[in-house]
Amino acid sequence: MDKIFRIKRFDPEKDNAARWEDFPVELGPHERLLDGLVRTKEFTDGSLTFRRSCAHGMCGSCAMKINGRSRLACQTLAGDMPELVVFEPLPAFPVIKDLVVDMEPFFEKIKSVMPYLVNDEPLPSRERPQSPEEMEKILDSIRCILCACCTSSCPVYWGDKQYLGPAALVKAARFVLDSRDRGGKARLDLVSGAHGAARCHSIYNCVEACPRDIDVTRHIAILKRQTLKRGLRGAR
Repeated sequence: MDKIFRIKRFDPEKDNAARWEDFPVELGPHERLLDGLVRTKEFTDGSLTFRRSCAHGMCGSCAMKINGRSRLACQTLAGDMPELVVFEPLPAFPVIKDLVVDMEPFFEKIKSVMPYLVNDEPLPSRERPQSPEEMEKILDSIRCILCACCTSSCPVYWGDKQYLGPAALVKAARFVLDSRDRGGKARLDLVSGAHGAARCHSIYNCVEACPRDIDVTRHIAILKRQTLKRGLRGAR
């Protein structure tokens, strides 16, 4: 299959503004777009810059905007795309070079919601037990790979960079729902402000963009209900 890869390029050492560049690529229908990008870099233009790692949809490194949608290049098959495939860096994040964006603002939001188990109770002899029903509550959220597809697709985040964003809120919900965690009150305090869960407008862009099929909006709705129940300041 002959494809044209139209890639938005930007080299801060050479360019004053972003530019478009086209590359012809031959791909089999079951090859991934990531294969084509690697081939382009190796055989056509070694300066082409993008992130990649596992190439199996588990690390989230190759997240980018492809034909108008934030997605993973390693999960997108050539046979599912038209002849012209347009690549852009993830929206809403500062561009470092070509398809590479600065993810620090994204990870700072994740860190701010205490994304770890909080429990100061005496350690059990083996592990902290959890029933299958309790585990079921967090099975969806633990699949998050922090690719930022959801956050980069969120119109609220586009207009409000202080908004925690879908990924951080899902991470908060993951621990709020964990029966072993004892930091729920503090964590809910963190997501209940003006730039927290209440800012979500339930647009569902995040759900459509998630490569792990996480029901992101449902988790944010859970946080909204929890903050309302606790009567926290800033909850709506």
